[in-house]
This record gives sequence, C-alpha cells and structure tokens, in this order.
Amino acid sequence: MRQISFSDAEFANQRKRTRREVFLAEMDQVVPWVRLMALIEPVYPKAGNGRRPYALETMLRVHLMQLWFNLSDPAMEESLYDITPMRQFAGLSLTHGGLPDETTILNFRHLLERNNLAQRIFAEVNAMLTEHGLVLRHGTIVDATIIAAPSSTKNSTGTRDPEMHQTKKGNQWHFGMKAHIGVDAESGLVHTVTGTAANVNDVTETHSLLHGEEDAVFADSGYTGVAKREENRATVVDWYIAAKPSAAKRMHASLQETAARIEHLKSSIRSKVEHPFRVIKCQFGFTKVRYRGLAKNTAQIQMLFALSNLWMARRTLMRSMG
Repeated sequence: MRQISFSDAEFANQRKRTRREVFLAEMDQVVPWVRLMALIEPVYPKAGNGRRPYALETMLRVHLMQLWFNLSDPAMEESLYDITPMRQFAGLSLTHGGLPDETTILNFRHLLERNNLAQRIFAEVNAMLTEHGLVLRHGTIVDATIIAAPSSTKNSTGTRDPEMHQTKKGNQWHFGMKAHIGVDAESGLVHTVTGTAANVNDVTETHSLLHGEEDAVFADSGYTGVAKREENRATVVDWYIAAKPSAAKRMHASLQETAARIEHLKSSIRSKVEHPFRVIKCQFGFTKVRYRGLAKNTAQIQMLFALSNLWMARRTLMRSMG
C-alpha cells in the first residue's frame, strides 16, 4: 500500500468540496483522455537508459491545469506542491515518484508546439462533440477579440514582440494579437480558431473561419461588406451582418421599428459568440499572452477554445456519458 503524505491525509478528511475540486471532477469526466493521448503518444519520449519520463497522462493533466488556471511553468510546479486537489488530479504524490519541475512542464508544452498538436487536439475535441450531436454546422457566427501583449521593452532583446502590433479600438490603443473564431450558431461552440496581429482587420479573416457547410453567417457591423470581398464571392451563404446605428437613422420613421426588430433578432443569435470569449478570459483568466510570437500564442488559444468547448458542453456530455 502506497504511503500518503500528511497533506493528502488531511485533505482526505475534509468535509466540503471546493469549487476547484468540483471543476476538476467535472472536467475529468468530459475530457477525452484516451483520444488525446493517442495523438501525443507517437511523439512522447519513451523510457530508456536515461531519466524515466513521467506518464503521458500525468503531463497532459498538468498541462491542462496550467491552461485552466492560467499558470506559468514555475507557478504550475509550485501549485503541484501546494494544492492537493491539483496534485491528485494529475495522479501525483509528494511521497511517491516526485513531482515534475518547471523545466519538465516547459518541455511538454514545447513538444506540443513542435508537433502542431494543439490544432490536432482542438480538432479531436470538436470531432468528439460532433459525434455527440453538439455541433450542427448549419450556421456560423464570426468575431474576434484583442488579447493584450506586454508592451515593455525591458527584456533581453530590448524590443517588443515584432509579431504583435497595436490597433485602435474606440479611443484606446491596444498592443497585442487577435483571436478570430468561428462559432456554431446552434450550440455556441467554437469550430475554427485563427490568430493574427491586433492590427489585422476582422473582415479579412472571415473566409478562414468558415467550414464550408454552413447556410448562414452572422457577424457584427465590423464585417460590413464581407460578401463583396474577392475571397468570399464564391461562398454560397446568407450573410446576416449587423447594420450600423447610423443606417437606422437614415430610414423613414415607419421602417425604423421593423429594422430594430430585425437587428434584435440578429443580435440574439450573434450573442452566442461572446460566451467562449467570456470563458477563456473570465473563467480561465486568459487576458494577456504569455509567450513571444504568434505561433506559440495561437497554439495556446487553440487549446483554450478546445477546453472552453468542453466546459460549455460539460453538462450535456456528462448526461450522455452517465
């Protein structure tokens, strides 16, 4: 019988489950562990003459917790020492086998990046959701959000990230990148993710966010004129783009009420695109990029939106799996 530590023994006698425990228990049920490990296993280091690697499932669980709780590599290592539910979720113990250090956690993330596994994991999660009938693909909502990047030049190179740029929104300037998403109009789940510098116009990414099977596309007024763009002329869909406020003012008074009802209907559908943004920013705490370069940060947002899909669909998935 494996000896448990004092902290694990004390935790086992507690009477109330914390919100972190409930969250981890729910995500443990809905993450398709076997399918995700099958993607990573071919490139994961095998045990040899050197140091024995941690179990693949352990490192995957650590990596997902790092994303869920927005932790740096050193902070993730410390959390494994300090927080019993996180340690138990990863299948680790203070008294048996040791805990992965920040370099091991970093190397696992680099492994995923080198092999473009974030995109494949995102696709695999969506394939599982589609099999459960949660992604219907009849309509797509497109939108983008700005993710801030550090603007300081107090670093080893003395420069800001050259792949990040600034853009003006309203009367405020923002430096960073944009996360562009295509969302299923029925379920509100994200089916496509792209990352660009913040100064890229939203409308230029629209064609990259469509899967080709939708009948309708919904977007805010920032996408006005999208149907006339060269890359979208062959796309056979109904475009439902929000009208600019000034358009209603130019209408005859007798038409303004009807136009307002139409715009309200568009907005009621389009509002679903805000839910995934809320999850990654408010639930997972992702409001600023952690790494340099678009490739690394795009890989992170692909993983985050895969996890946000699981979080948003968790209750339906648990009912179907139970």
